[in-house]
Amino acid sequence: MRLHLHLLSDSTGETLENIAKAALAQYDDVETIRHFWPMVRTEAHLERILQEIAQNPGLVLFTLVNSATRRTLETRCRALGLPAVAPLDPVTDALSSLLGQQAKARPGRQHVLDAAYFARVDAIQFTMAHDDGINWEDWEEADIVLAGVSRSSKTPTSIYLANRGFKTANIPIVVESPPPTSLFSLRHPLVVGLTTSADRLIQVRRNRLLSLNQAPETSYVDQEAVTREVAYARRMFADNGWPVIDVTRRSIEETAAAIVQLVNERDSA
Repeated sequence: MRLHLHLLSDSTGETLENIAKAALAQYDDVETIRHFWPMVRTEAHLERILQEIAQNPGLVLFTLVNSATRRTLETRCRALGLPAVAPLDPVTDALSSLLGQQAKARPGRQHVLDAAYFARVDAIQFTMAHDDGINWEDWEEADIVLAGVSRSSKTPTSIYLANRGFKTANIPIVVESPPPTSLFSLRHPLVVGLTTSADRLIQVRRNRLLSLNQAPETSYVDQEAVTREVAYARRMFADNGWPVIDVTRRSIEETAAAIVQLVNERDSA
């Protein structure tokens, strides 16, 4: 099945894209052609978009706070016989009812340059500067330290967490080169061990070697060596009482969500 999906937002459209992605993930065998329209704030801009929608009819999702722009879009979509859905409306309506006030109708308010925004930028800069064991002397300033063998998704998970506002460092666990002793005496950051199955690790590492045009058969992907490496890391995690997350069948987002939950549980305790 082929679907034209039109996403209209008066801001960056990030929220709308995430909603559409989550909904589409529930359907198989759908070829989706996305038409992304961010920063829609004028009638002239909307008119150009409506011409494109008429030429490629499909589902229209929008997050527009300006009432006149919304009315124009909804009226024209009805005339075209196309569904136009505002996925945030039920949430804002419920909040208005509970809080006893109307929404401010200001586009992009979640992207204001407030303290939280700059804290997130600071977290990203910290994380980039503390990847793969670099600048371990500053680990006490981190919110999270990820430990795991090579190719256990430490770096992408760290970057994802940084975008959530967590200063994240990571350190590879290597049998021949123990980590700095300071790792075992950290007080502020939550140290989390990332582990995975040896078979998956070998597959990921072999693909990595091939992408670098290197020999695909080394101790880096040897079954016995990798199994010993994973066991070594697991013992280290257990000996220090660090929480462990198996990333074998987890996406980066799922791993990060589990880590954030661990942080929240520790803070609550």
